[in-house]
Amino acid sequence: MSVVPYKDRENSKREQVAEMFDNISPKYDFLNHLLSGGIDIYWRKKAIKLLKKAKPRNILDIATGTGDFAIEALALNPEKIIGVDISEGMLAVGRQKIQKLGKQDIIELRQGDSESLPFADNYFDAIIVSFGVRNFENLLAGLTDMQRVMRPGGTCVVVEFSKPKAFPFKQVYNFYFKYILPTVGKIVSKDRSAYTYLPESVQAFPDGNDFLTIFEKAGFTNTKCIPLTFGICSIYLGHK
Repeated sequence: MSVVPYKDRENSKREQVAEMFDNISPKYDFLNHLLSGGIDIYWRKKAIKLLKKAKPRNILDIATGTGDFAIEALALNPEKIIGVDISEGMLAVGRQKIQKLGKQDIIELRQGDSESLPFADNYFDAIIVSFGVRNFENLLAGLTDMQRVMRPGGTCVVVEFSKPKAFPFKQVYNFYFKYILPTVGKIVSKDRSAYTYLPESVQAFPDGNDFLTIFEKAGFTNTKCIPLTFGICSIYLGHK
């Protein structure tokens, strides 16, 4: 059974995740940077640098949320970035940020299902996603559709939480994720379930080599996992 935010409801994970992000969207950016100590910014920058040699002109940002990864991808000087997310609340925040930057001609945010993308085959030069694949209802289906819309020779970059394994960081991390993060998240966001769902979804997520196996099953080749910050986070690379 997949991990869902609201365990007392019977609607799909997709519907629950959309509602959860709608609920926390006004506080999401603040909490994201607070609870990660701002290190999530470094993770995104490092991931985008891996695409510099490829010089992608047309980029798809999956589960774009409030657009942070799409905005970071401006460093690649692309012609177009399209961000897709199921939460209209998150997209509304993202559109405001992009408008303030004056980049709405380059970055376009659309509501849509990351597991059923409304794009033609072989369309994008690169696909990026940060902290989003963990929320897919069907991970293999979502990755397979990402592979479909990426052109041959393209690169996919996935940034996602992973589980550190070394003592004592594993124990400190688990304590923080189980007790500190949900408490702070609940107080600030007012959503009791959202920041309980986060550590539960990370725990259930097939990270490391397990993710690479699914990544390859979805059709990606020359895959690679790059652990960051004692294994709290990993960057996954795949090609077509």
